[in-house]
Amino acid sequence: MGILHDDVVIFRQPEKEGDPTVITVNCPDKTGLGCDLCRIILFFGLTIVRADVSTDGKWCYIVLWVVGKEKTRWSLLKKRLVGACPSCSSASGISYYSSDFHPPKPSDLFLLKFNCYDRQGLLHDVTEALCELELVIKKVKVSTTPDGKVMDLFFITDTRELLHTEKRKEYTKEYLRGTLKDAMIDIDIELVGPAAADISACSPASSFLPAAITEEAVETGTLIRLDEVTITMDNTLSPAHTLVQIVCQDHKGLVYDIMRTFKDYNIQICYGRFYIKERGKCDIDLFITQGDGKKIVDPHKQQSLSSRLRTELLHPVRVGVESRGPDTELLVANPVELSGKGRPLVFYDITLALKRLQTCIFSVTIYISPLFS
Repeated sequence: MGILHDDVVIFRQPEKEGDPTVITVNCPDKTGLGCDLCRIILFFGLTIVRADVSTDGKWCYIVLWVVGKEKTRWSLLKKRLVGACPSCSSASGISYYSSDFHPPKPSDLFLLKFNCYDRQGLLHDVTEALCELELVIKKVKVSTTPDGKVMDLFFITDTRELLHTEKRKEYTKEYLRGTLKDAMIDIDIELVGPAAADISACSPASSFLPAAITEEAVETGTLIRLDEVTITMDNTLSPAHTLVQIVCQDHKGLVYDIMRTFKDYNIQICYGRFYIKERGKCDIDLFITQGDGKKIVDPHKQQSLSSRLRTELLHPVRVGVESRGPDTELLVANPVELSGKGRPLVFYDITLALKRLQTCIFSVTIYISPLFS
């Protein structure tokens, strides 16, 4: 018997206000599943405050305690989480994940182009609307003319894979018109091509970031000190697994950053737990194996993994500020998964912060840089 579709992801809402919602995932396992689930949760604006993970290499059981927005679309979140899980077959037993499966076809890339009158917070309002429409921003070019008009070019993909239809296009246009109201002048959406090829073609060969930015670690205005991250590895406590113990300060997307690193290294988390203690201090215990199912005994591999984890925890995003004559340039970089997916909502968070600071944005460029890919 296979597992029922509705039982793959189960939500248990809190009994009293302020308590976390418990998300249980019970499905076939695959390397990187935890990263994919955490990325979706982060995209929906939720924070993981506790996590338990257990797997035998074929089947996994994941429990996540999350807190966040009051207006979370739980039914849609469940749909997205179920979609990230490997499939089950109730007719012929369990169909386990296989690394030999063909990768999914790249999503179509669309160009959203609109002209409007400029106003404070405009870019964040547009970004928020695109997030609510489940449109993923891949590349942006924004410019402001001297007469107070804005030309915005958003290269986007559609999570729903429906933007090629006239109904979805018209709904998107009307939604943005409702967001911008009288500021809107005109809007157009056109198909560009497969996302992977077009974004790669648009990306320059060298990084735009100065060398100093890679040595800075800023997350929501808080500097993460070197002594706030401790990583230890132990091969003596388990006959089959390497134990990774991490003590660090919490930050937005912490669990995602750890899971993404393991996914990029093709490392399987066989058992793990994560919880936040007082003052945002986090304790994380993870029993892991390499892709071949063996411990990590090579000191060089241990050092490489430990160094990468430390970098991701100390530098969740890179932020730099440079003077460009009369203007100020804000440079923000974040790591990208090997699959090409960037950290969710970075552009949303940046525009929100600048809106709250009452800082005007008159030009924006976003692209994928090989430095962090």
